[in-house]
Amino acid sequence: MNLPLPRRWPFVPTLLVALAIAAMIGLGVWQIERAAQKKAMLALIADNPARPAMAFPQLGPVQPAALFRKSAVQCLSVDSWTTEAGRAADGSTGFRYIAHCVTGAEGPGALVTLGVGARPDLKPRWQGGEVAGWIAPEPDHRSLLAHLTGPEIVLRPMLVVAASPIADLKSPAPPRTDDIPNNHMAYAVQWFLFAAIAAVIYVLALGRRQAGADAGVGAEVDRAS
Repeated sequence: MNLPLPRRWPFVPTLLVALAIAAMIGLGVWQIERAAQKKAMLALIADNPARPAMAFPQLGPVQPAALFRKSAVQCLSVDSWTTEAGRAADGSTGFRYIAHCVTGAEGPGALVTLGVGARPDLKPRWQGGEVAGWIAPEPDHRSLLAHLTGPEIVLRPMLVVAASPIADLKSPAPPRTDDIPNNHMAYAVQWFLFAAIAAVIYVLALGRRQAGADAGVGAEVDRAS
């Protein structure tokens, strides 16, 4: 059954829905702007691996001028380890081992990707030392929904070593611009779709309400006659 378009639009609900749709469209436009900014940033950092080494940044976010630059970290000791899927320099995949290093009596320490292994349960005996490699942001495991609706988070800097100091691990793949996704256009499409779906649902809901009201009026007329 085709639902009729509403003849009267309730003011307050329509205003609230219109504001929500406008906000979604605004977020979509903002994501398009972010996509252009991200594209410009990726072009800027493409030559960073060939530039001279720099001091490892202590805090995030990692600025474009520092991304993929050569650097070094003096790891005094390893506080803990994180294991997740990763890629080795030879192209093979496995589990990369990220050390949470202590770099001084105070301060945030440093994250260091020390290598890639075939097993997730390896117990590295590496206790620290000076390691050199490239600066990258820490992994971001948020879902698409969290990216769309959640707050911005500050990713800490991480050193990806050029050569693994652990015999049981392969050297990790060096960071590449391909590792930094530019998903903002996809996010923009998502927001525009949300806006369109919200508008359609609201119109259908009002149409169904109008159809119910018309049916009620018809029944009253039949009873009166």
